[in-house]
Amino acid sequence: MGPWIRAGNRACMKIACLGWGSLIWDARELPIQREWFSDGPFAPIEFARQSSDDRITLVIDPSASPVRLLWAHMLPTELQTAKEALRDRERITAKDWESKIASWQQGEPVPASMSGLPKWAEAHGLDAAIWTALGPKFNNKNVSPSAEQVITHLRGLTGCKRENAKRYIEQTPRQIDTEYRRRIEAALGWVFRGGSPL
Repeated sequence: MGPWIRAGNRACMKIACLGWGSLIWDARELPIQREWFSDGPFAPIEFARQSSDDRITLVIDPSASPVRLLWAHMLPTELQTAKEALRDRERITAKDWESKIASWQQGEPVPASMSGLPKWAEAHGLDAAIWTALGPKFNNKNVSPSAEQVITHLRGLTGCKRENAKRYIEQTPRQIDTEYRRRIEAALGWVFRGGSPL
């Protein structure tokens, strides 16, 4: 039994974890039922965050076009416990971590980036959803890079950094079909090579 399973849990909720990037192929210790479904809600996602290891990762970017997310059932049935589990998987250690792990539950206002979430959740019999709420970042500034900036950055990487950045993009599920992804594929030839048909 993992620490997220609490005896006598009073708030027994059906919670979805929404995903679009490495959670899909590298869930690690995240306590989910091990199947990701491809019929998630829509959200504006783009390759718009420069990570500490110089990969360009997918994040919610209000200026991007919406794509359909993936989702999995969380094993925890209490919302705070589910959020803490996602925080641990994302290795977020900041004291303000709750601003970086977003959640929504039935009856709350609709999230600005996911206007269709309530109807989607209701259709799937879900009480709540959680997701990683990191935003765009480039050159240590909280800004959205242009596609040209992203491609120039990726082209300049070498060695392990280049291989890790390339692997991230090539393993991203096919359905996360963003403008930057198409531009990166055309410029660098980094096309989908993951094991999932999604």
